[in-house]
Amino acid sequence: MANYHEVMAHGNIKEVLKDVFFVTGTMKNEFFGSMWQFSRNMTVVRENGNLTIFNSVRLNEEGLAALDSLGQVVNVVRLGDMHGVDDLFYVERYKAKFWALPNMTIQEGLKIDKELKEGGEMPLSGSSLFEFKTVNRPECILRLDRDGGIMIACDSLQNWVEPDEFFKADTIVTMQKMDFFKTANLGPAWMHVSQPQKSDFVRLKEVPFKHAFCGHGYPLLDNAQEAYHATFRKIFDI
Repeated sequence: MANYHEVMAHGNIKEVLKDVFFVTGTMKNEFFGSMWQFSRNMTVVRENGNLTIFNSVRLNEEGLAALDSLGQVVNVVRLGDMHGVDDLFYVERYKAKFWALPNMTIQEGLKIDKELKEGGEMPLSGSSLFEFKTVNRPECILRLDRDGGIMIACDSLQNWVEPDEFFKADTIVTMQKMDFFKTANLGPAWMHVSQPQKSDFVRLKEVPFKHAFCGHGYPLLDNAQEAYHATFRKIFDI
């Protein structure tokens, strides 16, 4: 059996918009010399009875049964280079196609079945890709042309308004000091590691959207574009 990442505590799958599902779970990792425990999110999109997973979070048996009740998993999509520990589990369990940018760091045992690129083939109809061009680690956002435009992001766009039940207390203190808990934020750890430049956000401002589902934090609905544009102005003066 493959050496899968452990199952950790998570919530229930919720349908936030029609055929767009969201579940929050747990992650433990070392950052800046200390061990952190915090939350992370998986987004699942249904199309014609098939499911596409973004920002995979391994579910327990009850969670997997709930996932299976929604449809058949056919795609696993890696949007950010700092995520991905559960991709292999889903790809092997469901014999799903694995989508990622060509220069992503991926788990041993995985291969990229479909390379993501702007203007290229997409895992869902009516979708398009935005790729950050100036970053140190590969990162992209997939836009669904539904409900006024849905952005599915990983670490770049975040909406951690507050800590939740999946955090450890000492991690909360650390992340509060580092300004992680803000509406429509750009991921502080991602900004530090990847060093995105202003030009990427000038391009991102041209992409219309209404909602955002991120790898961390709550879904941001209805006014997501306005909220993120305000953040871009504050950070990059654009």
